[in-house]
Amino acid sequence: MTMARDSKVAFTHLDKVYYPDAAFTKGDMMHYYQSVGPTMLPHLAKRPVTVIRYPDGVAGGFFFEKRCPEKRPAFMKTVSVTSERYGTIAFCAVDNLPSLLWLANRAAIEFHTYLFRGARETAPTMMVFDLDPGAPATIADCVEIALIIRGLLRELGLECFAKTSGGKGLHLGVPVQGTTFAATKAFARGIATTLERREPLRVTASMAKAARAGRVFFDWSQNDHGKTTACAYTLRARRTPTVSTPVAWDELELALRRKRCTSLSFTAAEVLARVARLGDLFAPALTLRQRLPAVRGQAVATSHRRGPHASP
Repeated sequence: MTMARDSKVAFTHLDKVYYPDAAFTKGDMMHYYQSVGPTMLPHLAKRPVTVIRYPDGVAGGFFFEKRCPEKRPAFMKTVSVTSERYGTIAFCAVDNLPSLLWLANRAAIEFHTYLFRGARETAPTMMVFDLDPGAPATIADCVEIALIIRGLLRELGLECFAKTSGGKGLHLGVPVQGTTFAATKAFARGIATTLERREPLRVTASMAKAARAGRVFFDWSQNDHGKTTACAYTLRARRTPTVSTPVAWDELELALRRKRCTSLSFTAAEVLARVARLGDLFAPALTLRQRLPAVRGQAVATSHRRGPHASP
């Protein structure tokens, strides 16, 4: 047993291998979360958090944990959310480093957050566009589509921020205020279906898996009070310890231009180096306040011209 530096959390079983293909141990994971914690915490704070626990590492079984454990330390606070389906659930509120490390020590590899803060489950503060490539489409296709989306949103007066999913795709975060999930979902669906009409061979907004082969799936359905998204800087349970990593738009443009989009996959060690060099590229999403256009997303989107990155 090892005590965390400047923390009341005891680290246990640090030699256990969590990512066999990378020889990445639980100790390595704890080091990552302790190091990235100050950067990651603002993206977790005040949001209900769901974790995915892998007691035997990514090669073993896993389970989702919504309810914060009843036996928890005093520093672990909760936020209660009530829904018709699940009743009232006390979620963990990961507002401090000991809370993050305590959950990580319980084999929580992945941290997923809701799109609202506190118990205000009807008031989203973020809209998410989840871009997932269906083979043989790749992350390069996601980057192209993301750049089109960014241009379209800018014409509508909205800024968005990009991060890798930690897998094969990209997540775009659009900070919002003074809106509802019904509005953000309708807006996201409108943007998705507009792109699907413009690029039918490259984009699908359909939930049917059969429609995704060779296309970028634009998952607009994530904009729901009951859905979560991978938090910025969370590890993902993949073959190697990849991270959902914020990326700059000029970085995406350069990778696409140089045909090096496969480089847009970052391990825990690489992310720590990026944060030391670049800071938190997703930080502006925490403070930007913007409202959706008054008209529905689909109506607005169809009225705008094709973006500069759209194919002929």
